Amino acid sequence: MLRLEKRPSPSAFWQKASPFLAVILTMIAGGIMFWILGKNPVEAIRTIFWDPLFNAQFASYSRPQLLVKAAPLILIAIGLSLGFRAGVWNIGAEGQYIMGAIFGAAAGLAVYPVESRLIFPAMLMAGALGGWLWAMIPAVLKTVFRTNEILVSLLLVYVAQNILAMMALGALRNPDGGGFPGSRNLSQIPAMANPEMVAGTGMHWGVVAAFTAVIAGHVLLQRHLLGFQIKLAGQAPRAARFAGVSPARLVIFCLGVSGLLAGLAGVFEVTGPAGQISIDFASGYGFTAIIVAFLGRLNPVGILFAGLLMALTYIGGELAQFMLSLPSAAIQAFQGMLLFFLLATDILTNYRIRLSQREAA
Repeated sequence: MLRLEKRPSPSAFWQKASPFLAVILTMIAGGIMFWILGKNPVEAIRTIFWDPLFNAQFASYSRPQLLVKAAPLILIAIGLSLGFRAGVWNIGAEGQYIMGAIFGAAAGLAVYPVESRLIFPAMLMAGALGGWLWAMIPAVLKTVFRTNEILVSLLLVYVAQNILAMMALGALRNPDGGGFPGSRNLSQIPAMANPEMVAGTGMHWGVVAAFTAVIAGHVLLQRHLLGFQIKLAGQAPRAARFAGVSPARLVIFCLGVSGLLAGLAGVFEVTGPAGQISIDFASGYGFTAIIVAFLGRLNPVGILFAGLLMALTYIGGELAQFMLSLPSAAIQAFQGMLLFFLLATDILTNYRIRLSQREAA
């Protein structure tokens, strides 16, 4: 009979090894799911993880897309990881991502057709402000009225989605679009576009911002007093209060930073890969970034690699849908398995499995 025995202290080995075990278990469980759906599991796993990078037929297109897909995931996950480390649970980054895109697009379209190098930076600031303001709603409600930031931030996602539809059908709709929903294509307006910096690489300003956020997050957590306070608040809240750490200020800071970065991700997406404000602009990046944050162990460097891995499942999943006719729901379930197995294997960090015999009566 198996039982769990609490470890005297968390296992450093399993803290690092559990993400790798989770990936392996996800491949196994995903392979079984693909087999049940009538597909060759080995071929499906190869199509998702191998073909986008090394298949000569698809790699030239898929490799640049790796950075395009990973950039918003990394940017959002870095912000979320700071809050998660401090015990501040922002589950509404998707809404902050949407509001950042709306604010940024609105700032640019407000001066259309003016051409100026200042327009794109102004859009970035507007988008960051939009994401920050949307995150301040659960932050203020938590610090003033002691509400649950998980519920408030999550419910605000659906409010943001309705605002997005309203903007696509109303204030931001393209007047030259023949009545169809959606804004002008920002990626085709030079003053507002976020094109590739080096052709064929997928590198754009959002990728630069993501790498910058990784470096800044690492420095903050490892070299700054505020980073120490964030870690202390998450690991020992009572000790943090005795040390003079203000819980309210940490809530405001962590939610504010995560909202700001999610808003920036929204602007980079709407001015680049997505191109316009549309009803279906919400891509789920804000929710997937939660998986990325935990897969990266809430560590900025780990989040960098986790974001690239999750981006690979996006690209490989789209390829599997095209090549193997796998349903999109199966790919989403496959991605969800990763978080499930990660949470499951995390138990091994604090507990060890023991084999015990039932005592005779």
